[in-house]
Amino acid sequence: MIVRIMGEGQVKLADSHFAELNKLDDELLDEMEHGDSPAFRQTLTALLSRVRELGTPLPEDALEPSELILPPPDATLEEVREMLSDDGLIPGS
Repeated sequence: MIVRIMGEGQVKLADSHFAELNKLDDELLDEMEHGDSPAFRQTLTALLSRVRELGTPLPEDALEPSELILPPPDATLEEVREMLSDDGLIPGS
């Protein structure tokens, strides 16, 4: 799956990594529901870090369609809330 982190670029992630990422996404949703901004920031940072660690960066000039778009690391709780689907940021979580 091709994942874009807004403002950074794209990475290719194997489907096998999504179970781990979905756990972080679930934590992020819970923190957002409770308005826990410090925990939200920590979990968003952890989620994006794992995507970077597990993914293979695509070349900057690659124009692959992104199947998943994640917010930038400095996104606010409100900005991320606007990006959410019923499943959170990551489908299937």
